[in-house]
Amino acid sequence: MFRSTLALAGLAAVAHAAYTLRDTYDASNWFSKFTVQSIPDPTGGFVHYLDQADAQSQGLYRITNNQVYIGVDNTSHLDPAGQGRNSVRLQSNPSYTHGLIIGDFPHIPGSACGSWPAFWMLGPNWPNSGEIDIIEGVNDNAQNQMTLHTSPGCTVSVGSGGQTGTSIGDPNCGDGGGNNGCPVVDYIGTSYGTGFDAAGGGIYATEWTSSNIKIWYFQYGQEPADIKSGNPNPAGWGTPAANFGGCAFDNYIKNLQIIFDNTFCGGWAGGVWGQSACAAQNPSCINFVASEPQVYSIAYWLVNSVKVYQQ
Repeated sequence: MFRSTLALAGLAAVAHAAYTLRDTYDASNWFSKFTVQSIPDPTGGFVHYLDQADAQSQGLYRITNNQVYIGVDNTSHLDPAGQGRNSVRLQSNPSYTHGLIIGDFPHIPGSACGSWPAFWMLGPNWPNSGEIDIIEGVNDNAQNQMTLHTSPGCTVSVGSGGQTGTSIGDPNCGDGGGNNGCPVVDYIGTSYGTGFDAAGGGIYATEWTSSNIKIWYFQYGQEPADIKSGNPNPAGWGTPAANFGGCAFDNYIKNLQIIFDNTFCGGWAGGVWGQSACAAQNPSCINFVASEPQVYSIAYWLVNSVKVYQQ
């Protein structure tokens, strides 16, 4: 039985259509492949997204030791009624429909009250072209939440092979006009924030096809050898953290661009502030973010690369 199982797994891996590298985002080309978005925060956060010149002059967006650093202001005491905390929001210039997106992160924003970081993908005319949230959390969360947001009608189930994460909320990814989405939470303590960083970083890989959207998390040292060799084959990676199936995804999710951001308070972090342990430090999310800049010294992305493969 053991040998038969291995043989079947090997056949499945061989049958999986090969992925070829389409785009690499790293220190050699990052600034030319991402656009800095100095825009009002769509989530209503207490944040001021800088333009590229200001972000770089303030040291919040730079190349350090051949890695990309994307940070936030962690020194300024602010007026809660004034402009929000300085941060950076990036959007990739290319867009994608389907692919294998592999992000290699030595550090992601640590778990900090008031913060709401995300690594995600967004289409035009939201929610009609959809959204895939790959890394996302708020406040002092210790777990990663992976979510699809779509127009109404995309109702998901757990795909074949299962998932290690837990589906929560409504399986209709258009729930709440798309705002609520259909989340899966990974309760592994190293999947997000401070736990991820304490473990030394890791890799997130998202496979997006017509029939499934799967997300894997690998701590450094546990990533598949084929990721390291540049020949990724998800058929051999085991059970993903999230495995969205059951929806005709091509009707709901397309032409997505990659986004990095880190906002504060807003619809989610601010909306659940009162139910979090953070409220014991200050009853107001905005007042806390304005008065405690030092908390955000850990609120930065450090990226080795993002690679997009397609079949």
